[in-house]
Amino acid sequence: MGKVDIPYYVVKKGKYGYWQPTKPMRDAGFAAVRCGLDGAAAWAVAAEWNERWQRHRAGKAQDAPPEFPAGSLGEAFNRYRATVEWTAKKPRTREEWERAWARIKPVFGDLAPTDPEVSLETLSRFRQMVANNVSLREAHRVIKIWRALWNVCSALQYCHGKADPSSGIRNRAPKARQASWREGEAVRQAKHAWRKGYRGLAVSIAIAWDTQFSPVDLRQLTIAAMKGSDHSRYFDIGRAKSGRDALGTMSRRTLRLLDAYLKLEPCEVGAILRNRSGAVYSRFTMPDDFRTVCESLFPGDRRTLADMRRSGAIEAMAGGALAGTVSAKMANTIDTSNALHATYQPVDLASVRSADAARRLGRKRIRENEKG
Repeated sequence: MGKVDIPYYVVKKGKYGYWQPTKPMRDAGFAAVRCGLDGAAAWAVAAEWNERWQRHRAGKAQDAPPEFPAGSLGEAFNRYRATVEWTAKKPRTREEWERAWARIKPVFGDLAPTDPEVSLETLSRFRQMVANNVSLREAHRVIKIWRALWNVCSALQYCHGKADPSSGIRNRAPKARQASWREGEAVRQAKHAWRKGYRGLAVSIAIAWDTQFSPVDLRQLTIAAMKGSDHSRYFDIGRAKSGRDALGTMSRRTLRLLDAYLKLEPCEVGAILRNRSGAVYSRFTMPDDFRTVCESLFPGDRRTLADMRRSGAIEAMAGGALAGTVSAKMANTIDTSNALHATYQPVDLASVRSADAARRLGRKRIRENEKG
């Protein structure tokens, strides 16, 4: 594999490329970008983000030529990013758009939606290229964002809404993950992480198991978000992805571990969960540390920290919890019928405690079934 000298581009695990901005760059609104497997495609993504940073740093002269031709997809996207509708999106949603745009831009950014080159054939080949070079999940994401962008172009009068050539593509989503953990495995993971010096990760695992928070929600936990007292403490947050209120109840075992961690690592300001260097866990360092600890305890196991969220739902359902109760615990809508529940049944502590009780019962039933 050849080498390139792209500022802020790094390779992790010997094969995955990342464009990793410095703190001043992050403060300016630039987030780390996973570019894919190290190679030409990843280098192109990193180079595009570095170019974007350089333009931001230098500032654009008033008489500078426009970045994209008039009437192009790029011009439409830039106009959209200047609207209140764009800034009102959740940060994670904007990140998903930017990530997909980094792949769309080099191919279609300077073309008008009505250009003959924007066709079903070219889009189909483009999707397949992303699937082959990156992943099926990324290909699915790119076409999903393309369709949303086409609707934006239509609203801005660049094209007709029903003329989207991607409508002829079957945008197959990757197979949903089915992996889950058992309580004993989660406990072993937390203990193992603590003994190996990954104390922040150990607490992350314990909290993830009890609260069913996603990794992105774990990374925003602070002392200020903790409510209640003694053994009734819980986290009260707004979910990063949906913005819905979420209550994260914890067992006494997890609270004891959290207290021991906070004595060693006082985190009165900022996020609680930190890596061994004392830095706040990021979207990259948390899964990397988890993979390291998991591999040393369960060699070859590909389950993730995020799979603990699903594991709790499996336990609760096995314990007879109603879908609405599980929805309150997870602060989401787990199927379409729960949309009404999300609207008319706000998250409350009693519902979350009820889901905890159902999980304990479900855990017992799962163990009995496994014993035969």
